[in-house]
Amino acid sequence: MSAAEPAARAEALRRQLDHHNYCYYVLDEPEIPDAEYDRLLRELQQLEETHPELVTPDSPTQRVGARPLERFDEVAHRIPMLSLDNAFSEQELEDFDRRVRERLKKAAAKVVYSAEPKLDGLAISLRYEAGRLVQGATRGDGRHGEDVTQNVRTIPSIPLRLMGEGWPEVLEVRGEIFMPRAGFETLNSVQRERGEKTFVNPRNAAAGSLRQLDPRITAQRPLAFFCYGTGEVVGHPMSATHSGNMALVREWGLPVSSELAACDGIAACHRYYDRMGGRRDKLDYDIDGVVFKVDDLAQQQQLGFVARAPRWAIARKFPAQEEMTRVEDVEFQVGRTGALTPVARLEPIFVGGVTVSNATLHNMDEIERKDVRIGDSVIVRRAGDVIPEVVSVVRERRPPDTHAVQLPAHCPVCGSAVIRPEGEAVARCSGGLYCQAQRKEAIKHFASRKAMDIEGLGDKLVEQLVDQGLVGSPADLYALRQEQIAALERMGEKSAANLVAALEASKETTLGRFLFALGILGIGETMANTLARDLGSLDAIESLTLSDLIGVSASQAVKLHARLSDLDEDGQTPLGRVLPPADLKWCRHVHLLMLEERFATLAAIQAAQPEELANDPRVRIEGVGEVLSEKIVTFFRQPHNREVIDGLVNAGVHWPDPRPARAGAQPLEGLTFVLTGKLEQPRDHYKELLLAHGAKVVGSVSKNTDYVVAGEAAGSKLKKAQELGVAVIDEQALLKLLEKQG
Repeated sequence: MSAAEPAARAEALRRQLDHHNYCYYVLDEPEIPDAEYDRLLRELQQLEETHPELVTPDSPTQRVGARPLERFDEVAHRIPMLSLDNAFSEQELEDFDRRVRERLKKAAAKVVYSAEPKLDGLAISLRYEAGRLVQGATRGDGRHGEDVTQNVRTIPSIPLRLMGEGWPEVLEVRGEIFMPRAGFETLNSVQRERGEKTFVNPRNAAAGSLRQLDPRITAQRPLAFFCYGTGEVVGHPMSATHSGNMALVREWGLPVSSELAACDGIAACHRYYDRMGGRRDKLDYDIDGVVFKVDDLAQQQQLGFVARAPRWAIARKFPAQEEMTRVEDVEFQVGRTGALTPVARLEPIFVGGVTVSNATLHNMDEIERKDVRIGDSVIVRRAGDVIPEVVSVVRERRPPDTHAVQLPAHCPVCGSAVIRPEGEAVARCSGGLYCQAQRKEAIKHFASRKAMDIEGLGDKLVEQLVDQGLVGSPADLYALRQEQIAALERMGEKSAANLVAALEASKETTLGRFLFALGILGIGETMANTLARDLGSLDAIESLTLSDLIGVSASQAVKLHARLSDLDEDGQTPLGRVLPPADLKWCRHVHLLMLEERFATLAAIQAAQPEELANDPRVRIEGVGEVLSEKIVTFFRQPHNREVIDGLVNAGVHWPDPRPARAGAQPLEGLTFVLTGKLEQPRDHYKELLLAHGAKVVGSVSKNTDYVVAGEAAGSKLKKAQELGVAVIDEQALLKLLEKQG
């Protein structure tokens, strides 16, 4: 390859990458997928690594890599970056228009205004010389800002060199750097995972990201840019209008808001403002108003400036979305699924166009993370129809008499115990069958196909039954009379008779379906069938304790035995304090307490054999951990839940013993099946048959799977089974296997 060939290829790659950046960030019409863009960029990187002399300052590979700065240098703006006057009402905007027309001596004529959203970000000046980016500077005080060139070079939507041709020798553009909402949420999520401080809003996040002394940090932040004007221009006659200038800079590769529009007269300005107000919450970035500018640049010159603002432009602000107020109290609301949501009762404040007196605090994790206390001064945000939320605490205003928010021990609606398992953000009421707040959802779940399968009992009918006081719990369904149902909206005698028959038919069920229908937190269809299969009766399940449910397997007990053999602590030390956290991940706290209760002293535990340390395999339930155990035990300890269950049994709901009558091991015990593809009989049919024979049915294929039953159009599960060498059988083979077992 001649010396000219790498240089030509590098330049061709730069042109392609610049073009695709333009399509992506300016036109919003990408021509190639991200993978192809990455391939071109990698090719250029490899070429420049092989030929370092080909690297140019405006190459797409040079966006990041500069060393951190000790400080930002000061930049003097050749043309001041002035602020805008604000209009907070329709009348103030009309007064602005009147003043403009009077100064232009056009009192009876309309003025054409350029209109665009006012971005809630950070103002920036970008200077291009000979088409190449040479400087980026913040607004500062309007006359002097900070040199943030290294940082703005990392922002993908800012071109390092201009597109096309015909641009001025010097082109200074002004615009706004901002953070899109999706990027802001992702950034805060990452910050939380790292245990670092989160940002209050996208504007603060954008400002903090741009003013990092290390540009590598800025490069990791999801920043974007829109151009809204020009500053110094040398060596090129620009357009005669502001909107014309924005069309030019867009052709040269600088992104401009797609919402930019011309308004012929003040009435058109009002319509534009109302339209943007309606679309405000649908945009993927924050705006706090609309900027109106006299579009004709000669008229701008004629109008001139006042102290810190131009006479030819104004910002018509939207109602504030954030305000400060005080937390007077915190109450807890119970949702349809039992989730407790803390709600701040606020000193009323006008925000987002309405008076707000309540705001969500989401959950206890958020309260603890933000350190919200009753009596605090807080920032409240309301955006459109979104529920107002407490964004942050103003700690410097915290009075000495604030007090912490406490999660209630009992549901504020029904008095049931509140469960918040360790590691979970959401606390829930455990009275799903009884709690008025959860009543409708509990009954809908109870009647669903995989639960009691009550045909004809749809969501709307459930809502009618509850709203009219006919049904307060699932047990009340079986006391419904045909004439009561027929009197409901859109119900007749035939529909009512069909529903009564469906209710009667649903009384004959399985223990697994019945447990699933109860809606116990954390108990899905598979776990319900496991409990039914392993314990066999409702009485056995109702009398479970935590120590029955939680233990360690035989292999884990061997590890525990080996670890305990190395200990030389005295017999009075609690076992939970002796074992390090690495051991506790497979030997849970409840099991440690149980061991201490059984053996009394550490010395006795150390002397025990591995098989003595393991839980009794006849009562330990596979897949049940500490969190799920607490939910199961708490549910059955609630008197009102037991009352509903007794009511269902007394109404005639019954099931056969889920375990085979004959003694000995179940025929398919220890085998794991996966059902996939379209089968002649419903999968649930085969699932119940397999469970009744002692098999385990799971949803995904692994090396521990014994059989995959594949029907028509079996997809990824079949492929994975073939890759792992798992036995694959069809529906007929499964039937023969079940027949063989009897």
